[in-house]
This record gives sequence, structure tokens and C-alpha cells, in this order.
Amino acid sequence: MRNEIVDLTITQSEEENEAGVEISSHRPKSFDDFIGQDDIVSHLSIMIDASKKSDRVLDHILLAGPPGLGKTSLAGIIAHERQVGISITSGPALDRPGDLASILSNLSDGDVLFIDEIHRLSRSIEEVLYPAMEDYQFDIVIGKGPTARSVRIDLPKFTLVGATTRTGSITGPLRDRFGFFGRVNYYKQDDLAQIISRVAKKDGVNITHQAASVIAGRGRGTPRIAQRLYRRVRDFALVKNNGELSEQTVKEACELFGIDEKGLDNSDRKYLRCVCETYSARAVGLSTLAVTLGETTETIEDMIEPFLVINGYVERTPRGRIATSLAYEHLGLEVPSNLNIREMTLLDVYDD
Repeated sequence: MRNEIVDLTITQSEEENEAGVEISSHRPKSFDDFIGQDDIVSHLSIMIDASKKSDRVLDHILLAGPPGLGKTSLAGIIAHERQVGISITSGPALDRPGDLASILSNLSDGDVLFIDEIHRLSRSIEEVLYPAMEDYQFDIVIGKGPTARSVRIDLPKFTLVGATTRTGSITGPLRDRFGFFGRVNYYKQDDLAQIISRVAKKDGVNITHQAASVIAGRGRGTPRIAQRLYRRVRDFALVKNNGELSEQTVKEACELFGIDEKGLDNSDRKYLRCVCETYSARAVGLSTLAVTLGETTETIEDMIEPFLVINGYVERTPRGRIATSLAYEHLGLEVPSNLNIREMTLLDVYDD
């Protein structure tokens, strides 16, 4: 469990991966450096300025959305703009109420407590978090059996910033205790290109605008994915092209990595070919797909399908998954003549 106060460069987060240290050095440290999510940034800026002028603690904040879109970076920026410390932990890391009590008691007035994957908090932790959020007090049970007694301790006035990828999994009482709810959205290609250019500049790498745009176009609208692709392309260019990151170099690298112009990788295309060719114009159930592809249902639902569904390649219906005409066209396959009829039938059932 990580519960220490850290500086403005966050060292571990929901965005951590095999190159977490490198990514942390690229995190924006202020709203001026943060690209995208304009609505959330504007709202948070007003909240922070108001809390400074009124000398009060910032309201609790809940950030929701798919992974890799900057929820942890926003938490670090909030602490930076408010000029306070930040303590980082995650829902699964808090096993007992004593774990949460230890973290809260080490905070100072105004500090930020960031809980990643907050929807995975246990019920016992969630129950003791309520009075901590509302009254800045914590109830601890001392002793066991007939001699047990409850002691309420005062806590510093803190701001809880929660991050979740599954808003629906958060209980109503916990969700209602947040003063601000913000949903982070997928990024536009131009914003991703700016992020790539900024990261390359910090790396001391020369990259053309066209090259950054190609990487951004294949980044699935997600800064984490786009930066991961940038690092792979950067290494490719270092070995094959003396470090020059040109548009042609990026395209050659992406072709080697199996990432096409729409950002689909080999697993995505394997999924689409299975739905389009093996089950042409027919709906196929998730468990059947999992067996055919040799993947778990969780992998398909959480890692493969979201991007394909959002971009219109696949429809989820009560009868199963069905590929759209866009999927056939992307794979260069002939669109079945009965696809539109079957799609309409399934969608009518779904709407009902």
C-alpha cells in the first residue's frame, strides 16, 4: 500500500505501467500545462480559486471515465494549484479501517487524499469514510467483546479526490458526498498530437507535426495509449532511422507493430474477423466469442470491445455481438446483403 505524502510529480497511479517512472516525469503539473478536458479544467479552476479566496477546504471531487485519460494527473494538479500535499492510495489497497485511519491522521489541513479505483472500496471502509468526509471525524472501535467501545477522533480538514472507471459500481451514499462530479472524455486527435509533441520535447526528441498527428490518430483517443505508442516509435526510429521521427518512420513502425491507421491492433482485427467471417451477419454470444478467440470474457469486455463499440464497429445486443458494415469495410470484406435487416431487428429488440 502506498500512503505517503508525495511531491507534485506523482510516482504511482492508475496510469502506472511498465514505464511508470518515465510517464510520471511527463505529467503536467498545472492547469496551464494540461491539454484537453476543458470543461472539467474550467470548473476545477473556479472551485480552487474560490476556496483560496474564502480560505476554506476544497469540496470533495469525483473523477470518472475510462483509464488513461488523466484522472490521476488532475488530482496532482489540484494539489499543486491549491498548494497542498497529496497522499495516494487505491480502493483495493485499503483492507481495514485502520489502514484508512493511518492515512487520514497523517494529513495536514487542506491536503488532498487521492483514492484510485474508489468503487472497489470494501463496505467496512466505505462506512467509516462517510463521517470522515462530512464531519472530518473518524470512529475507531477499541477492544473486543463486551469491553469494546467506540472512540471518535478529529481529523484534519482534507479534500478527497476519487477516481473510478465504473461510476455505476459506486454506492449512492458515497457518490452523494462528493461536491463535484466530473467525467473525463476521450481526446480529440489534435489534443493528442499536442501531448505527443510536448512529451517529445521533454525527451529532447525532434518530431514533426505530421508524425505527431499520425501517432495521435492511432492513439485511440487516450493519452496513455498514445504515449506508449510514441515510446515504441521513438525506439524504432532510434534503431532504424538515427532517431529521426518523421511521418514515414512512424508509419513504418506502426506497420511493424500491427497498428493500423484507425488504431486497431492485431487482437482487435482478430476479434472483428471472427465476428465478420465465422459468424457472418449473425449475432454471437460473449461466451462463444471467448471460446473461439481463446480469451476470457473479462478480457473481451474490458480490453477489446469498448473501443470497437464506441467507434461503431460492433453492436452489443441482447442476442449477442454483431459486426456493423463499418467493420466489414475496414477489413476489406464484402458487406452481407442481409446485414442491415438483421441489424435493424436486433436493434429493435435492444430498444424494447
